Amino acid sequence: MTRQKFLEISKNLSKNLSNLPEHWDARKAILEMKETHFPQWKQMEWIGFYFQYLCEKNLSSIMEIPGLKYDKVKFDGFNIIPWDFKAHAMNTSSHKIIVNDSRAISRGIKDYGAVGLILAVGNVLYNDEQRTFQKWHDNLKGGKSKYELERIKRCAWSRLRKIKFNLRQISFIKITDKTLMKCGSFQTDFRNSNAKPRKEKISLDLEKIDEELVYYIEFPLKK
Repeated sequence: MTRQKFLEISKNLSKNLSNLPEHWDARKAILEMKETHFPQWKQMEWIGFYFQYLCEKNLSSIMEIPGLKYDKVKFDGFNIIPWDFKAHAMNTSSHKIIVNDSRAISRGIKDYGAVGLILAVGNVLYNDEQRTFQKWHDNLKGGKSKYELERIKRCAWSRLRKIKFNLRQISFIKITDKTLMKCGSFQTDFRNSNAKPRKEKISLDLEKIDEELVYYIEFPLKK
């Protein structure tokens, strides 16, 4: 797929995302997902799932959602090529994001010439030391998750929860075989919410993808 074609697709998709809210509050976002029966409302990392929810809500008229499925791995959407939706906090020390299953991405590139990533980037605010949001979320879910109970049993460190997200940019990133060669580190030591190990996934370094960042929209939108 040419850069120009990817740009055209990205611009078309961006029209449906230009009116997304700039400020995301954790409690409001989770309640919105819960009330609309979005299945991931219980997840601790709510920002990424809320962006997925917003993408599904705003792109379903022009994109097949969910997208293609390779074995048991699904892409979030499909429009000309497979797409995934991710969110990333820019005020952290890490510039890497975990994308989709490595085999699925490779197959998507082989079949369609590229895989697309729609990435929401912004600043996060974390919970206070009293963990009021964490307690509120646990109570809303009906108690601690199995993953949280396993963490306590392992005496592992409990991360502070993110309570706000200020959207600054939505980027459209083109992933090809060249991208995988450039940022081809793999992560296998992550766990899902059910404590089971995740499949091998690709770690994308945002500092090494200047060529891949084909299009973006900034928030607040410039008039």
